[in-house]
Amino acid sequence: MQAGVIMFVIELIYKAALAEIDRSMPAHVDFLKKYYAAGNFLISGRKIPRDGGIILAVGRNRQQIEAIVREDPFYERGLADFRIVQFRASQRADDIPQRVEK
Repeated sequence: MQAGVIMFVIELIYKAALAEIDRSMPAHVDFLKKYYAAGNFLISGRKIPRDGGIILAVGRNRQQIEAIVREDPFYERGLADFRIVQFRASQRADDIPQRVEK
């Protein structure tokens, strides 16, 4: 892990009907792509059952991650609540790409 990088789990909890979530999904996916390209997002996906989502992220500090979350269309449009959990990554699998199912 790169020095100065902190790990975060971002949990999205939907507050709106799935039809409304789906209408905003293209904008949300654009948001995700922006922060994958920036190097902040590592893995993301829907929760099962589909009542929200999870994003595994890295950042310099919690304030940076909070600022990123505020850009999510789901946040801007009041469609989801967000829970940010900071953690210290102490171990990892060497073969993560082979273990993560798409």
